[in-house]
Amino acid sequence: MFEMLFEHLARFVHINEQEREILQARLRYKKVSKKDFLLKQGQICTGNFFVLSGCVRLYSITDNGTEQILQFAISGWWISDYHSFQNNIPSTYNIQPVEDSEIAIITRSDSDELFQQIPVLNNYFRLLMQRAYTAALRKMELLLVTSAEDRYFQFVNNYPEFVQRVPQYMLASFLGFTPEFLSMLRAKGRSANHS
Repeated sequence: MFEMLFEHLARFVHINEQEREILQARLRYKKVSKKDFLLKQGQICTGNFFVLSGCVRLYSITDNGTEQILQFAISGWWISDYHSFQNNIPSTYNIQPVEDSEIAIITRSDSDELFQQIPVLNNYFRLLMQRAYTAALRKMELLLVTSAEDRYFQFVNNYPEFVQRVPQYMLASFLGFTPEFLSMLRAKGRSANHS
């Protein structure tokens, strides 16, 4: 059930059989349908979520009531509101599946103990945070210095699996423009491919 998570771990660090058993005993499994929530705005985030299958999004609701998607996670990716998780404070985000998903969860109450029992997990999550930080900077750079059109086509080239799986209005929210603008860009891309 958690094999994908252990394969992901093995790409970054080595854990022995005893550590694997300790971790497996602490992992929670959850099947969530696409309208369920892993976290609602105002709740304290009590889990670090690893997507075993499906696709999940993290988003906030803007002052004018629209959704602003900040992150997606597909199979093999982690997602959480780390600020809420670490500081035990209410979240400003929602975490919700885009499609029916299976999730491995490390709860807040288990994480500190796991870090003590399996010290190499500290290295694993440090490496993941470094990668996430780099990705966040890259996204910020794209939003600030790249045209919306270039941003869309770069995303399509770098993450073609998302374009097929994620509803158009969600993709537009994530990339920082309207669904109508995205429709125009997609039409432009299709006509360019046919000429």
